[in-house]
Amino acid sequence: MTKTYRVHAISLGCPKNRVDTEVALGGLPFAHVMVDDPAAADLVVINTCSFITPAVEESLAVILQTAETLRGLSPRPKLAVMGCLPARFGDDLKKGLPEVDVWGLPTGLDILPGRLAEALGAAADAPTGRRASTPPSYAYLKIAEGCDHACRYCTIPSIRGKLVSRAPDGLVDEARRLLDGGASELVVVAQDVTAYGRDLGLADGLKRLLDRLFPLSGLKWLRLLYLYPSGVTDSLLSFLAEAGKPFVPYFDIPFQHVHPDMLAAMARPKAADADTIVARVRGHFPDAALRSTFIVGLPGETKAHFQAVLDFVGRTRLHHVGVFPYHREDGTPAATMPGQVRRDVKERRVAAVMAAQREVSADILDGYVGTEQDILVDAPHGEWPGLHVGRSWFQAPEIDGVTYVSGPGVTPGAMVTATIEESKDYDLVALA
Repeated sequence: MTKTYRVHAISLGCPKNRVDTEVALGGLPFAHVMVDDPAAADLVVINTCSFITPAVEESLAVILQTAETLRGLSPRPKLAVMGCLPARFGDDLKKGLPEVDVWGLPTGLDILPGRLAEALGAAADAPTGRRASTPPSYAYLKIAEGCDHACRYCTIPSIRGKLVSRAPDGLVDEARRLLDGGASELVVVAQDVTAYGRDLGLADGLKRLLDRLFPLSGLKWLRLLYLYPSGVTDSLLSFLAEAGKPFVPYFDIPFQHVHPDMLAAMARPKAADADTIVARVRGHFPDAALRSTFIVGLPGETKAHFQAVLDFVGRTRLHHVGVFPYHREDGTPAATMPGQVRRDVKERRVAAVMAAQREVSADILDGYVGTEQDILVDAPHGEWPGLHVGRSWFQAPEIDGVTYVSGPGVTPGAMVTATIEESKDYDLVALA
């Protein structure tokens, strides 16, 4: 009888990492079941993140904590570590973590499942295909790997390499499988989705791909993460506005800063100023939900530079804002730039932006109270029977607030029409 192995997986970091985890698990060439307890597993797989120092620290802490959990078990489960951490730190990391049995790189997803089978001594069989780990309502579709931009603070190109777009035919086939598996929403992800297809020589690569994805049966929402400011053109926006549903008018545009001095210091791709881009989006989509991220405390950032970000957040009233203190990452040009900003100053600037955004977010969400919205139901609430966690079109999974919803027909995977009854700083409460 073929043995069924027990596998426990931990995926850290961004949605792109989650897709890699799902691909690696789906490629396992032996019978297996997923378990919640690492101590009950035969194999533990940790997919790591390392693009900034806190992500490195989290990844190392999870590896060490898991290794401690497994120590002393007989037989000891095999421990595999994959992803950005080994890609960034290589042999130095391996020497410091002898507890790890198998290492895997983002560029080696095709060979990792076979190496895991070998470590277990498992008899090879046909893999089952990508194993979704998201709720039944949505799935991520990663359309490209790597990045061709050279932002001075960023480690991604050195970890993930240059832009490599996936072939359109394969993406359409994968999207069909995800929808056939029950997903209603596809979240299209890449480091810069607007760059899709450039390396393949495709003119208007993203438009051509979306033209094939929009008509797919079962697709109710399609969301794009992330659109670099330089790629948010009138041409793309006109195309999206004409396409209509299932496109969700949700625009995640990582501005990172708004002051021209800081954008030049960051070596961000040439683009119109942030106010112009926001106006451009709203010209095509007056009710668009906009999300952005900002980095404060880059070397050389003055009070005036920072005030430009704070003023922008208050002025433009984005639905969602994320802000990060600059982290001095070895190997990046910004790490050697003069004018490094003190940690306490960076922390105060982060707090100031988030305080301003909290007021904006609360006001925007309050405007939805009393309206009817389509809510995509993700999962039951962990503590309140009958209550579920869902999202409206302006709430992306895992990164934004949620809508707590109850009522007839509210089950995981369903899309229900509900009345917004209450708003909080970042979340909503609705009744179907």
